Amino acid sequence: MKRSCKELIKRAAAAALSAAVALSLAGCSQSGSGASQESGQTAGQAAGSAVPEAAPGEKVVNIGVTSSLNTLNPLLMDGVEINKYATGLMFLPLVELDANMEFEGMLADSITAEDERNFLVHIDEAAVWSDGQPVTADDVVYTALRLCSPVIGNTAMMYYVFEGVGEDGFVEEGADHIDGITKVDDKTVRFTTKDPMSLITFNSSYGRYLMPLPKHVLEGVGETELASYDWFNQPDVVSGPFRVTEFDKDHYISYEANDSYWKGAPAIDRLNIRIVEGSQLLAGLQSGEIDITQNTMSAIPLEDYESVQTLENVEVSFGDPITNQSVFIRTENIPDARVRQAMVYAIDRQQILDQLLKGNGEVSEGFLSSASPYYDETIEPLPYDPEKAKALLEESGWDSSQVLRFCVDSGDSTFVNAASIIVAQWAAVGIQAQIQTMDINTLMSTAGSGDFDVLAVRYTYPPVDPYVDIAWLLGGEGSWTGYTSQTLEEAFAQIPLTSDVQELKNLYGAVDRQVQEDVPMFSAYIIKTMAAANKRLVNAAPSVYGFFNHVEKWDVS
Repeated sequence: MKRSCKELIKRAAAAALSAAVALSLAGCSQSGSGASQESGQTAGQAAGSAVPEAAPGEKVVNIGVTSSLNTLNPLLMDGVEINKYATGLMFLPLVELDANMEFEGMLADSITAEDERNFLVHIDEAAVWSDGQPVTADDVVYTALRLCSPVIGNTAMMYYVFEGVGEDGFVEEGADHIDGITKVDDKTVRFTTKDPMSLITFNSSYGRYLMPLPKHVLEGVGETELASYDWFNQPDVVSGPFRVTEFDKDHYISYEANDSYWKGAPAIDRLNIRIVEGSQLLAGLQSGEIDITQNTMSAIPLEDYESVQTLENVEVSFGDPITNQSVFIRTENIPDARVRQAMVYAIDRQQILDQLLKGNGEVSEGFLSSASPYYDETIEPLPYDPEKAKALLEESGWDSSQVLRFCVDSGDSTFVNAASIIVAQWAAVGIQAQIQTMDINTLMSTAGSGDFDVLAVRYTYPPVDPYVDIAWLLGGEGSWTGYTSQTLEEAFAQIPLTSDVQELKNLYGAVDRQVQEDVPMFSAYIIKTMAAANKRLVNAAPSVYGFFNHVEKWDVS
């Protein structure tokens, strides 16, 4: 693999992991989450602070989410979903994934690759700020320069890949330009990377997360002020459909419509994001205090699924299967691939899916689910075959007295139950394991240290660009699994250089086949999470991606 690819993996791993786990945990049924009817609290009461009251005749939509907000400042953006989407309602990203997981222009109307290192971003000719000023290339260049400022210090955006940016992701303090991010004309910016990159990776890692700011409003503000500048909490000039008027980062974000939105004034007057406990979503949907939930930001507890489905005032839907209950094996502790194969053959994964998740998901092999454009449907999951497992263990000379340390997230009550089933099924073939539950932060620390035999966590591999996550997890020494192979090295050297879907499907297929054979990890199941929308909503439907892409068309009947 090229040095640049390894560096991308090394530097992106922490940010990607944070984003992936944050996204995955949004779908978790947390332990201790009781059904909403039993709590006797409404969503508003649970929030502890009510959203501002609507004026008479106002059209208002309330979104219920279960994640707390960290920032509304695009210069502090990280990979956490609610931060990205809550901010993107005011400051559009260049592109976004739509419900079909295809890139859709938001502020940009096109992003094209001149070659494998140069990307042209063209801002939509119609794009204007809410004060009537056009959105220009200067706004993009200004924002990128601040994202690379060591004074602001955002390490999550990973801009070290561009020419003129240091290996630490920053330019020199006081720098007035970036060699690799330059204005071509008033509506076009060229991004030049140090090493080859596919257009898919550029769009996924940079196009979706760069949210240009109005240079003409902020250029007089010093960099030392920008990180904590109160303007971001109530901006008067935005490019998106809404602007924040009030927020309490632990309880709600309240927006008013940007009537000057260049894609069309929103049909609703006010949008509220209500931050509640997962156990309060059912009551909020039932009372109408919550109009809509989203599949990954709104964790409806599994125990509430049936009750939500019985509500007469909402439509229920299930998102694409993107959240993988991954089980990682420390290969240096269990070095024989036959033993690792036996661990999979011994588990009735379909039974676990049917019993614990009521069939809301799928059993797949490796990293990719049927939601990914690179999913290889010819890779059939290893079947439940305890006799095959016993034969493999006998062939390997497995020491049945050995006890494996199986680390799981104590906050994921569903998988804690699944782990008990898995351990019982392993015991039936002669594999002894002891479950150790720990909170998610301790679990992540344990994963990083390699102090485990088997470790399970919900992980979302971005369906359109899972490269960084997969290459990190199978990156040999220093990775969770400690595993790699020549087949993987060859695939990882090619994946970041192509945007051809069929070629990527072949390359990811080769990775998943190798993983199925050597089993450094396996998927226990992949989850389809529930979302719900009040029937009074028009043109608003939950989706894993693209949820807010056309929020200006949302209406109420």
